Amino acid sequence: MTEKLIKPVRCLRGDISLPGDKSISHRALILSALAKGESRITGLSVAQDVMHTKKCLEELGVPIRESAGAFFVQGVGTSGFQKPAKTLDAGNSGTTIRLLSGALAAQNFTSIIDGDESLRKRPMRRIIEPLELMGAGFESVSFKAPLTIHGGPLRAIDYASPVASAQVKSCILIAGLAAKGITRVTEPSPSRDHTERMLQELGATVHYSEGMAAVKGPALLNATAIDVPADISAAAFFLIATCLLPESEVTISNVGVNPTRTGILDAMSSMGAFFTPGNESESNREPRATLTAKTSELFAAQLGGSLIPRIIDEIPVIAVAATQAKGKTIIRDAGELRVKESDRITTIAENLLRMGADVKEIKDGLIIEGPTPLHGAMIDSYGDHRIAMSFAIAGLIADGETLIKNSECVDTSFPGFFDLLDSITCD
Repeated sequence: MTEKLIKPVRCLRGDISLPGDKSISHRALILSALAKGESRITGLSVAQDVMHTKKCLEELGVPIRESAGAFFVQGVGTSGFQKPAKTLDAGNSGTTIRLLSGALAAQNFTSIIDGDESLRKRPMRRIIEPLELMGAGFESVSFKAPLTIHGGPLRAIDYASPVASAQVKSCILIAGLAAKGITRVTEPSPSRDHTERMLQELGATVHYSEGMAAVKGPALLNATAIDVPADISAAAFFLIATCLLPESEVTISNVGVNPTRTGILDAMSSMGAFFTPGNESESNREPRATLTAKTSELFAAQLGGSLIPRIIDEIPVIAVAATQAKGKTIIRDAGELRVKESDRITTIAENLLRMGADVKEIKDGLIIEGPTPLHGAMIDSYGDHRIAMSFAIAGLIADGETLIKNSECVDTSFPGFFDLLDSITCD
C-alpha cells in the first residue's frame, strides 16, 4: 500500500494527451472477441480494469496480440468461447464482470467469474435477473460475486431495467446477440451508449434512442479497425483543476465527447467553468474534440435527475469543485454512488470534512456550501481510484500538504495520472 504526497501548486499550464476511454476500451475488446475476423484496436486503455477484461478473454480462448502500440483481437463469434480452465478474475472491474456475464450466458458451458473484495460487494442481481429471463442459469450468494454461470441457448426479452446503467444495458444487449428476435432494454433515464454505437459499427442491427436500446439476434459481427478516443472521465480531473487554480490553461486533445458522457461539461459550465471545444471530428461513430479549460469563477448549482447518469463517474471531482463555488451546491438522485468501488457519497463527505469543507451527506447525494478554504489532510481513498484522483485535485488547492493513502488504486483506471499532473504544474 503506497501513499502519495500532494503539495499545493500555483497554476496548471500545458497541452496533454490522455489514455483511451476505459468504457470504450472494454467494449472494443469484448465485441471484437465476439466478431468474426481480426480487429485492430488503437488507443486502447491499459488500465488494470481493461487488462482484466483482456486476460479473461484470453482465458476464454480469444487470441489477442499487441504490436506497435495496437491490439489485434481474433474474434471467435458470439458463441465461440472455450470453457476456461479456471475461475475468471475481473479484479476490481464492474464493467468486466457485468459485460462478460452477458457473453458467457450464451456459451454452451458453465463458467465462474469473480473479482476482488471490493467487487464482491457490488450488486449483481441487476444482471442476473434479466439473464435468467433469457434462459441462463446462475449460482451466487446474495446476488454477489463470485457468479457461476450456466450458459446455453438464449431467448430475446423486452426488459425494463429499474436502474439507468450502461453496464446492465450492455450486458443484456451482448446476450441478445445470440438470441433469436429483438432484445430490448428500457431505462428510467438515458445511460452511456458506447455499446450501441460499436455494435452498429461491427454490423449488428441496433435501434436506440433516449432510454431505449434494442438489438436483433442472432447477429453476426464483423471485425473492424477501432480507434479509442481519450477518456472524458479522466479529462475531468484536469479540466476542473485548471478551473480552480489561478492563471491556468490546459488543452487536452482527442477527447471523446459522446453526448451521453458530456454531462461533466454541462454541469461545470452551469457552474461558470470556462471550456472551449475545437478540432471536432468523428470516428467509429464516436465524436471527439480538443478541450481547453481556463481559470474560472465558479457558482453553486443544483445537480440531479437525468443529468446524474451522465456525470456519475465525475461526481467526486465535481464535489471538490463545489467547495470553491459561491453558494450551496446540491447533488441529488445519485444513490448509485453508494454501490461503486466504495460508498462514494460517504467517502467524499468524510474526506472533504477532513479538509475543512462545509459538506453534508444526504441519502442520495451531498450538500456543499462554498467557497471554503481547504487545508491539507490525511485522505483515505478506500481503494477507490476516483476518490484518490479527486482528492489529489483537492490537494493542489489546499493549504499545506495532503497525503493520499492507498494511492496505487489509480492504476485501476489511469496509470501515470500523478506523473501527468506533475508535468503541467507551475512551481
